[in-house]
Amino acid sequence: MKIVYEVVRHDGGWAYRLGDVYSEAFPTHAEALEAVRIVAAEQQVAGEASVISYQDKDGVWRREYDDGSDRPEPEIIDSQWAGAPQ
Repeated sequence: MKIVYEVVRHDGGWAYRLGDVYSEAFPTHAEALEAVRIVAAEQQVAGEASVISYQDKDGVWRREYDDGSDRPEPEIIDSQWAGAPQ
């Protein structure tokens, strides 16, 4: 699975977004870029093995074992280089 973060102007500063969800606003582009790089790196760290319980679309409760190794592949798109000042 691939997830795409985008660094964009937001709320008077800069932020990163995933889909339609924005991070906090940072005063500079460089700060937003540093923050999204940290978040993207954390996405690649394997988690702990665990049993997951969830309700499926039909209302049936399911239990599954997750070994914690299924991590998304993050990508960062940086809109800064479209000529906007930092």
